[in-house]
Amino acid sequence: MQTKMIAALVAMTACAPLMAEQPEGNWMVRARVVNIDTANKSDAIPALGVAADEIHVSDKAIPELDISYFFTKNIAAELVLTYPQEHNISVAGTKIGTVRELPPTLLVQYHFMPDAKFRPYVGAGINYTRFSSVDLNVPGVGDLEIDKDSFGLALQVGMDVQLSKQWFFNVDLKKVKMGTDVKLAGGGKVSSIDIDPWLFGIGIGYRF
Repeated sequence: MQTKMIAALVAMTACAPLMAEQPEGNWMVRARVVNIDTANKSDAIPALGVAADEIHVSDKAIPELDISYFFTKNIAAELVLTYPQEHNISVAGTKIGTVRELPPTLLVQYHFMPDAKFRPYVGAGINYTRFSSVDLNVPGVGDLEIDKDSFGLALQVGMDVQLSKQWFFNVDLKKVKMGTDVKLAGGGKVSSIDIDPWLFGIGIGYRF
């Protein structure tokens, strides 16, 4: 009997660190640096003699803040946030103005190996982009306007690499459907700009 009690006590002592270990928290915040690589698939403007491949939206790097909530070990929702970003718009190599866009995105993710050091995931969701501060002018034509709102599908693949119990290194790639119609000031549509960017980000995450 004493032998069995001693063996049980030893087993419980060995398991104590595992029993005392707290599960990872449901929240995760990531800070990323993201490169926006625009697709630049736009309609030509025959009336202005502008070909589709002559319309260009500038690429740029931006800061990004992402807030995730884990409903289970495998399933999470992520809200992607940044501040309004300004892009240059060019036609045939000549800058015709700028536009600002604010593109919050909401994604549902599936995390494949939630207890491993390397934790790949995929996500899908919706992007809403609000265009503002539009300043576009084509010489000889006049001012141009754009639609202010854009809704589109967002797809995501990425990986968290655990550095410590709460800190993670993150790499992330997203494809976002984003675009708007271009109109003459007070007139009808003359083109559409399909930005449709690839967004590649690296950053740090904290889970609590």
